[in-house]
Amino acid sequence: MNNHPRHHGQPPRRPNIGITPDWAQPEGQPFARYELKVPYADVVLRVGGLPFVLPYSDDPTCVDAYLDRISGLLVTGGAFDIPPEAYGETAREGLGVLKEGRTAFEAALMKGALKRNMPVLGICGGMQLLNVVLGGTLFQDIGREVPGSRVHEQPHDRTQPQHPVDVRSGTLLAEAVGHGQLMVNSTHHQAVRAPGKDVSISAIAPDGVVEAIESTVHGFAVGVQWHPEYMSTTIPVHVGLYKSFIQKAREHRR
Repeated sequence: MNNHPRHHGQPPRRPNIGITPDWAQPEGQPFARYELKVPYADVVLRVGGLPFVLPYSDDPTCVDAYLDRISGLLVTGGAFDIPPEAYGETAREGLGVLKEGRTAFEAALMKGALKRNMPVLGICGGMQLLNVVLGGTLFQDIGREVPGSRVHEQPHDRTQPQHPVDVRSGTLLAEAVGHGQLMVNSTHHQAVRAPGKDVSISAIAPDGVVEAIESTVHGFAVGVQWHPEYMSTTIPVHVGLYKSFIQKAREHRR
């Protein structure tokens, strides 16, 4: 008989989580590198996911093959901007460096995941891409384009917060971390301008900058402008967002 009963207390299955890496070409080095900050993978492991790094491809069949093998997509941040042409604009003063290959790959993955109603979590630049993919636009540079805005690129330790945000009740984000004031870190110079179609704003900074969004027509498509994974030990409530994401991923593919 091979029908062994499931042991009581056995941990739940770890859903496969695809994580998009950054890309860099160090000066004087013959090969480019994929780079991923360790906290992304650490927090996914900590809350019960199984992280996989997804190297870039412009082959649609490869993108589909990735999506066939994962249950949730985590799109990370980085020190680069989304090409303005992606949201119907041209470059203005203040636009930063672009990584077109990375953005094209992440956009294709994100569109495919959303089409499958697969859980998607966008962090920092990943949130901005989620808004663009869903038809929204961006401020190309907060300091130049948002009157009265505060500094959103903190100079100090990113495990420590920079400013509060107001998390709106009744949102997926509020379910994960609670509603009301939440202290967050801040490492961005762009932000959501016009939300995309069926995109709800779920957190906002005191200066009016949008800090979190979510789709109202997908099971879990959430973006936050801050880095909760950097504050997983200093402000542990932030881990709740990753817990929700992993639970949705587990439910997506049983």
